[in-house]
Amino acid sequence: MTGPFWKLLPDGIDVSVRATPKGGRDGIDGVKEDAAGARWLSVRVSAPPDDGKATKAVAKVLAIHFGVPARDVILVSGATARLKRFRIMGNPAQLEAVARNVMQEG
Repeated sequence: MTGPFWKLLPDGIDVSVRATPKGGRDGIDGVKEDAAGARWLSVRVSAPPDDGKATKAVAKVLAIHFGVPARDVILVSGATARLKRFRIMGNPAQLEAVARNVMQEG
């Protein structure tokens, strides 16, 4: 196993996400590990992957879960891919506490 699915930054965290569009509901499904041992936060959304709808829905789920305004969740990479990276702006310690809680639940 490699490290966590997030990386601390001075003004927030970067989160690695594995998105599942058209998943029937919006929510976080825990943490998944790929064949290389990298960890990803699994996020399911009901939106289709058309015209960025799923990516926007994932950002909204992250904003709600991490307790930040939607404007503070920024796509860093993976606009058209299932594997994405988002930057969540805010207090790094508080954001990391939320991320660690997901790890413990999973």
